[in-house]
Amino acid sequence: MINKNYLKLPGSYLFATIGRKVNEFTQANPDKSIIRLGIGDVSLPLAPAIVNAIHEAADEMGKAETFHGYPDYEGCDFLREAIIANDYKTRGVDLGMDEIFVNDGAKCDSADLGQIFSKDVKVAVCDPVYPVYVDSNAMAGRAGDYQEDKQYWSNLIYMPCTQENGFAPEIPSERPDVIYLCFPNNPTGATIKKDQLQKWVDYANEVGAVIIFDAAYEAYISEDDVPHSIYECEGAKKCAIEMRSFSKNAGFTGMRLGFTVVPKELERDGVSLNWMWLKHQETSFNGVSYVVQKAGAAVYTPEGKQQTTQQVAYYMKNAKYIREGLLKAGFEASGGVNAPYVWLKTPNGMTSWEFFDYLLENANVVGTPGSGFGPHGEGFFRLTGFGNYENTVEAIRRIQNL
Repeated sequence: MINKNYLKLPGSYLFATIGRKVNEFTQANPDKSIIRLGIGDVSLPLAPAIVNAIHEAADEMGKAETFHGYPDYEGCDFLREAIIANDYKTRGVDLGMDEIFVNDGAKCDSADLGQIFSKDVKVAVCDPVYPVYVDSNAMAGRAGDYQEDKQYWSNLIYMPCTQENGFAPEIPSERPDVIYLCFPNNPTGATIKKDQLQKWVDYANEVGAVIIFDAAYEAYISEDDVPHSIYECEGAKKCAIEMRSFSKNAGFTGMRLGFTVVPKELERDGVSLNWMWLKHQETSFNGVSYVVQKAGAAVYTPEGKQQTTQQVAYYMKNAKYIREGLLKAGFEASGGVNAPYVWLKTPNGMTSWEFFDYLLENANVVGTPGSGFGPHGEGFFRLTGFGNYENTVEAIRRIQNL
C-alpha cells in the first residue's frame, strides 16, 4: 500500500540530524554560546523596500476593491515581467511570460520536477550534492538501493567533485537522461566558466539529456566570466530547466518565493516539458500569495536592488573572512568568492562528523559535515557566510585558537 522507496532512505535528513545533535549539546551545556555557521539560512532582516511592499500589499488585501484571491498558477504578471526584464534580458536572454513559473521556493521544485520524468530515467548528480536532488529521486524509485558500504545509490550516476578537478563535475562515461547541476555550488562554493557550462549544454543536446540547473546563488557571483544563467549558453533552451530562489539574494527564507524556467523549446519524446510542468502546477499547486509576490517584485525596484545588493555584499564579507581566517590557521579551504559557502578539508584525517563534534565541543561552532552531501564530501566541511559579522569573527577566532 505504501511507497516503500521511502523506507530505503538512510537515516534522517542531514540538517535534522545536525539540529538534534546541537540541541542535545545545548541541553547538556546551557552555559555555552553556540555560533551557527551550518545551515544556509540568512540572518539580516528584509530590506526596507521589501517590507514597504508587504505593508502596501497587505493593505490592498484589506479592501474589497483591491482584494486578491487565488493567484495564477504560473505567477502574477507583474512579478514575471520583472524577472524577465532584470534577470534575463539584461544578460541577452529572451524568455516568454509563459516560460516562468513562480513557486514557493526552489527546494519544492527541485523535488517535484522529477514527476515529469518516467521512473526508469537515469539520473546523474554531482558528488557532493545538495541532498534534495538525491533523496527526491530515491523516494520516486529512480535511485535503486542504497549501498551502505559505498554510501551510493545503485541506480544513480555520481559525478565526483574533488580537489583535483576543482570541485567541478566532469561529463560522465555513462549516458544520463537527467543531469543535476548547481552553480555557484552548494555545498562546495565552486563555479565553472561559461565555456565549461557550454560543454554541458552541447553534451545534453547531443545525447538528449535534460539539465536541471540550480542557480539559487547566482547573485553572489563576482567574477565576470562566470555565467549567471545556463541560458547564456547557446542551445540551452533545448535542454535545460533553470531554478532560482529569492531566499539567498533577498532573504526570503521565511517568506518562500522562487521560480523555475521551463523553455517552450524543450521537448522530449515529442512532448513539451513546458506543457507538462504547467499541468503539474495546475494540478498540484495553487500559487504563491499575492503579498509575497508583491514583495518579490520590490526586489527589482531601484531601492530593492541597492538594498539587497548590500546584503549580499555583507554575507560575502563574512565568507571572505571565513576563508581567509581558515587559510591563515593552516586549513585547506576553497569557495567564498562567488558563493557564500566555504569548503574546507578536515584536519588530521578526521571524518566529517568527527570534525563536527570536535568543533561543536571545543569551539562551540556549528558547521555542516561534508559526508552529508555524498561520499566524496567525506573529509570536508562546509561553513556559511550567512551569520552576522560579529559572530563570524568570533567563530573564526575560536577555530584559530583550537
